[in-house]
Amino acid sequence: MPDLTVTEAAGELTFTARGRTLARYVHDVEQEPRGESPRPYMMLRTLAGREASGHRPADHVWHRGLSLALPNVGPHNFWGGPTYLPGRGYVQLDNNGTQRHLSFDRIDGGGVERVSWVGADGAEVLTEERTLVARLFDGHAWALSWRSVLTNVGDEPLAFGSPTSNGRPDAGYAGVFWRGPVSFTGGRILAEAGPGGDDARGGRHDWLAFVAPEAGVGVLMVDDSQWRRPTWFARSKDYAGLGPAPFFHEEAQLHPGGAMCLGAVIAVCDGDPLPHLEAAGRLRGGSR
Repeated sequence: MPDLTVTEAAGELTFTARGRTLARYVHDVEQEPRGESPRPYMMLRTLAGREASGHRPADHVWHRGLSLALPNVGPHNFWGGPTYLPGRGYVQLDNNGTQRHLSFDRIDGGGVERVSWVGADGAEVLTEERTLVARLFDGHAWALSWRSVLTNVGDEPLAFGSPTSNGRPDAGYAGVFWRGPVSFTGGRILAEAGPGGDDARGGRHDWLAFVAPEAGVGVLMVDDSQWRRPTWFARSKDYAGLGPAPFFHEEAQLHPGGAMCLGAVIAVCDGDPLPHLEAAGRLRGGSR
């Protein structure tokens, strides 16, 4: 759209509208700590300039604003931090992988990015085509469509899972994940049936929203995966976090040469996000 521009410089895409920076997509992450599973990530702000994402919080230093993170990809950890092992709990292993930016095919309202997922041993595990499309809704909200097509480039099937599919209850995080600022802790989580709180975690939803009333910010996430109806990871009491989790309870197999599509639409709002639900739904599939 003519009033939203995207520029690339110094390892970042910058999304700008109406004289404000709405988002910084940081793709040069090679110098980040490997134990945090370096990956491209996006830092978000509202149209009024309010902060809407958190970065390396003390409670989970591997959390990065908005990113695609997967804790269990075969033996690899592309989430960051320790890996949950049955009977042992969380253990820091030498298995943290890295998502390496290769190139942008185009930058036009966002970008089509090529990403290589590399294990701790340096071998390529997955290739990805990542499409980012940003759009303004009105003077109070804008949204980003994030779609990732992942291809298994190895010779063996890959099992995608989560700590819950590995035996830990209520910890099925994986996929496109939003981490809010520390100040958002204790905010409200909204679902189709109304306020859900942390009880929304582990449920099947098409969308969830997080409202931080004191900050005047609402974040709406709509699932856009070509997968089963998602089970969601959601937190408010301990920290602000949302994401459709495609492998919450059960592992999924991706055979050699096979591909899967994961994605979400994220609306960043000054105030109540629910009036923007219909507009966010129209962005599914990367449409503009």
